[in-house]
Amino acid sequence: MKIFCVGRNYAAHASELGNEIPDEPVIFMKPKSAMLQQHTPFYYPEFTNELHYEAELVLRISKNGKYIQEKFAGKYYDAITTGIDFTARDIQNELKAKGLPWEKAKSWDNSAVIGKWVPLPEIKNKKEINFGLYKNKEMVQKGNSSLMLHSFDSIVSYISNFFSVNIGDVIFTGTPAGVGEVVVGDELEGFMEEVSMFKLEIK
Repeated sequence: MKIFCVGRNYAAHASELGNEIPDEPVIFMKPKSAMLQQHTPFYYPEFTNELHYEAELVLRISKNGKYIQEKFAGKYYDAITTGIDFTARDIQNELKAKGLPWEKAKSWDNSAVIGKWVPLPEIKNKKEINFGLYKNKEMVQKGNSSLMLHSFDSIVSYISNFFSVNIGDVIFTGTPAGVGEVVVGDELEGFMEEVSMFKLEIK
């Protein structure tokens, strides 16, 4: 299983971090070990002092493919959920300042949280999916897939030009504005169309 992630796919989020808006999708990857398994506690990592949440819509790949045309890309994923791409922001900022890769800040064990899957046929309009994140019962992020710079289908097609996509792979499609810090004891809840997808406590 591969975990693909798209950075800077919402203009407002790129702006809030002072990043340029890219012409093409910004792709990075997390290893399989980054996936937080169900019923596994999430522990604040010891190597960071500034842990940030980033709520995102996540796609589940259901068909093997390579060099997928965008018009056919919708046949290669079958479910959507909300997840969190956790980021050690202090480490990321240090790495970015030196022009170094982000893996230490983005791809550590248990840094990827995924909620329950919703089959694609149950989604009324994948181009306008509301989603977001509550922290301690207060909404901190709210997004809509219509605001993505690159659509689901264009992301799948783009990724497939460089990497084979395989059954069971997942794609984090980018986070909207409102990312922020968490501390031990915080409770996070991700939702999609007002339905809870996951609940998580920072331990």
